[in-house]
Amino acid sequence: MALLPFRRQPAAPALKEGYSLKLDHIPDGATINRLLQACGDAIHPEERWSLALSRSFWVMTILDNDHALAGFVRATTDQALNANLWNLAARPGPDQVHLVEVLVHRSLAVLRRDLPGCSISISAPPQALNALKNHGYILDPGGIRTMGLRLRSPVEPEESRAWRDSNPRPSEPESDALSN
Repeated sequence: MALLPFRRQPAAPALKEGYSLKLDHIPDGATINRLLQACGDAIHPEERWSLALSRSFWVMTILDNDHALAGFVRATTDQALNANLWNLAARPGPDQVHLVEVLVHRSLAVLRRDLPGCSISISAPPQALNALKNHGYILDPGGIRTMGLRLRSPVEPEESRAWRDSNPRPSEPESDALSN
């Protein structure tokens, strides 16, 4: 009997010597921007980073021996149904693919441990695609799609109009108790 694809997870990649993984080590916005820029990703205004980081569920970083930022990802969640991974980045160079694999594996493990059953979405750079495929993610070649529900029909049915006309809304008071 074959296991379900999402149950077969790749073995945890060991972090190469010379790097350390930190959960909730929060770098400053300038440091994160330097990493994102080196990776060819969009940077963000430094003053916005403190707000984004404070609203994050956690931050995961990889530091090198010199304590320089080599990898970064942050998670947000509604702590009910959804979790998102943002700003997944690893410093370009010979270890980039390995660092991305470690970040993807460890961040998914933490989310699955802390938020079992959550749907996890990831905004990821091209370097992360193989790591995500190895973890059972299906890439969306057509981009994100949205669905909407129109709450009012463009043409009101006759029976709805008749009910509305026979049941008028109570009139609103001139002012509420708190206004002068």
